[in-house]
Amino acid sequence: MSKLSLKSGIVKDIIIVVVGIAIIWIGLRVAFGTENPFYVVSSGSMIPNLEIFDVIVVQGHVNFDQLKVGDIIVFNRPNGHDKVIVHRVAEILNKDPLVIRTKGDANPGSIPGTDFPITKDDYIGKVVYVIPQIGYVTRILTPPINYIIIAVIVGIMLVKQFGKPKSSIEKLYDDSSNKTKDSSELTDKPDVKDLSDDHSYLIKEPEEFESKSDDKLGKSHNTEDKDLDKKQD
Repeated sequence: MSKLSLKSGIVKDIIIVVVGIAIIWIGLRVAFGTENPFYVVSSGSMIPNLEIFDVIVVQGHVNFDQLKVGDIIVFNRPNGHDKVIVHRVAEILNKDPLVIRTKGDANPGSIPGTDFPITKDDYIGKVVYVIPQIGYVTRILTPPINYIIIAVIVGIMLVKQFGKPKSSIEKLYDDSSNKTKDSSELTDKPDVKDLSDDHSYLIKEPEEFESKSDDKLGKSHNTEDKDLDKKQD
């Protein structure tokens, strides 16, 4: 039974983690209006404003028609949609429909087929936040490190299962043991004055007894002496 409960507990924890991650991911996609709100900068074309391994947060709710010169945007490379690019809007080429040209801050100029012409179909979203250098984690999470992390998570789950509170039967047994121990301690150590080290009662009581006895004996001797005297008279 314990093995079955252990397995069911691990499966339950895994399901909770998976469901939790799915809910968070779906919530982020809805909040930011894009399929992937997070991207890792992989080139130096936007240095010094964006460094390699910076994580950018993309807001897809910013409409393409609202973009202006100076905005940093994420888009699919117009020539083939084979790469995701993060560059700055450099020029509005056409307003209706909107067509723009971008450029990397570190690049000497715009690259045809990459920086222009950018249309609404290429657009993913506008960069709203930058988390510096957190993208290094993506380099760590490669085999076999990712498997080690999974093993650690499973190990934590196992420890959690073994560290669960004791069953009700074990608690009752422990409570009864504690009560027995407490009663024995009360019996061995009664709540009365300990006279084992106080020997005054051994001295005081005999003295009182002897003095009282001497008084009685003295009185009896005096009475007998008086009776003898009377008889002799």
